[in-house]
Amino acid sequence: MPQGSSQARSAHRVAVIVDEGTNPFEVGVATELFGLPRPELGLPGPLYEVTLCGPTPEIRMNHGFFTLTGLPGLDTVDRADTLLVPGRPDNVVPRGPDVLDAIRRAHARGARVVSFCTGTFALAEAGLLDGRRASTHWRWADSFRRLHPKVLLEPDVLFVDEGDILTAAGSAAALDLGLYIWRRDHGAETANHVSRRLVFAAHRDGGQRQFVERAVPDVRDESLAPLLAWAQERLGDPLTVADLAARARVSPATLHRRFRAQLGTTPLAWLIEERVALACRLIERGEERLDVVAARSGLGTAANLRTRLRRATGLSPSAYRRRFGPGGGEALVS
Repeated sequence: MPQGSSQARSAHRVAVIVDEGTNPFEVGVATELFGLPRPELGLPGPLYEVTLCGPTPEIRMNHGFFTLTGLPGLDTVDRADTLLVPGRPDNVVPRGPDVLDAIRRAHARGARVVSFCTGTFALAEAGLLDGRRASTHWRWADSFRRLHPKVLLEPDVLFVDEGDILTAAGSAAALDLGLYIWRRDHGAETANHVSRRLVFAAHRDGGQRQFVERAVPDVRDESLAPLLAWAQERLGDPLTVADLAARARVSPATLHRRFRAQLGTTPLAWLIEERVALACRLIERGEERLDVVAARSGLGTAANLRTRLRRATGLSPSAYRRRFGPGGGEALVS
């Protein structure tokens, strides 16, 4: 359950720009992630408040699947804490100047700007991404580079966090980025509750590959799921990649290939991510002793915990506790 200061916050306002031809899936992701009530969190009110808005009150969605009516205008963007821009398939057609102006205004006054899938094109058209890293769907990577050569496109990752601007790759990667935003705003424990409600993986690192090849096994099931479940129950043990390989009854090299093929990451990187996520949950649940958090999460030492947590979240353990812990304002002790 979420603890501490997150319960006292007023709802974070999210404006979603719906433009002509917008993809319905990404709008659905935005409303599912940030617009639905979350009674499972046990909070007195919502953590996010979502408003769809558009350049006109009536917007025809991609392929004319349906039309949204009664949309408020783009001045909604001027009151948002986060602006979210979904994608659309006709990316070579520029967005209207009123949409681009709304995106620029939001960024200029300090709102967080997020794009899903090819919504990155709109952010680039608005001039927000020149000289900055960004991601978009792999299918449109080449056309994006031609149109926006000053953007540092990372075409083979799920999402990119540039602090005030976050960009997701394909449509499903919008779920990964949305859950990442939940973790960044409210901690790992709360994000896990949301992911369980979605029946979706709680954490896929943004650096993982967009497209992961999964070979069909010829003889036996080579899914990593049983191994991952086994390891997640033993993160506090001194597990190594060799231990994982022995459990899977394969060589470390074979295990590495399977992780790359099925998860888009390495066994060691996966172990570290899972251990950091466990450390975050322990801190959020009130464990104040840094050495205990390090030991129970399998990170070993307080120094390693500090390094890994800062690398993953940008926060020290004490800062993480102040933001997401049950009491708030109390430093962890080693």
